[in-house]
Amino acid sequence: MFLLMWATLLFFMRADTGASVGGTRSCRDYFCITVSEAEITAQAGLCVVIPCSFTSFFVSTLQHGWYKCETSKQQCGDSDMIFHTNNNKKVQSEFKGRVSPLEPEVRQKNCGIIINDLTESDSGSYQLRVNGLLNRRQAGYTFPQRATIYVKDLTQKPTVMVPPLTDRQQTTLTCTAPGLCSGSEPRITWMWRGTGEKDTHITGNITAFKTENLTAVTQRHSSTLTFNSSAKHHGTNVTCKVSFTGNITEETVTLNVTYFINLY
Repeated sequence: MFLLMWATLLFFMRADTGASVGGTRSCRDYFCITVSEAEITAQAGLCVVIPCSFTSFFVSTLQHGWYKCETSKQQCGDSDMIFHTNNNKKVQSEFKGRVSPLEPEVRQKNCGIIINDLTESDSGSYQLRVNGLLNRRQAGYTFPQRATIYVKDLTQKPTVMVPPLTDRQQTTLTCTAPGLCSGSEPRITWMWRGTGEKDTHITGNITAFKTENLTAVTQRHSSTLTFNSSAKHHGTNVTCKVSFTGNITEETVTLNVTYFINLY
């Protein structure tokens, strides 16, 4: 009899994806774990998801933890812990508050995590350990294969949606932040530039920030800009700037306003 663990590691973002194919099965005592080895590419300021699921037959009070340590270490230690289902466990200070379970209730057989507000220092290898009571005795196993995360500079840009613009009609532009994170909310600002002018903050118009929950662990952040378009806006540039923790990305669009010239 044994505990069968199936964990699939993948990157859950819109643009950069780490492939997860095949898997390595490892058994020890009453534990058999299968984890897909993966190299995961993520971008600074966004988030990364490590899904993980398991089945348990004879192990009660099951717990699990995730660790980040140097690849030279054969096995990560307690000082390398970044998350544990036991909240009393001490985790690395730089990960505190940034790592959350995909499913808080262990009985749901979900051991996945999400790491928010990524920084370059989050690059490295991650290891999983499970433990629990078996016949009233502690039993546990650390899976030797690891997931490797590479955090690169933020290159994803926001998406700006511009409807057809007509002179003297109200219109709404929408800017959607890149990524599908559930970490810190980004700051979205709008800038306007006329011909030969410098960027200026848009004033006198209505802007609204919106967060849309797509799944239990993913969100979409957006901002809308509502104004009365006119002929003077034709050919001007509007920039949407999205600021994550320590990272900024932006997208600029040129407005094309339909208007009529009175020849008489």
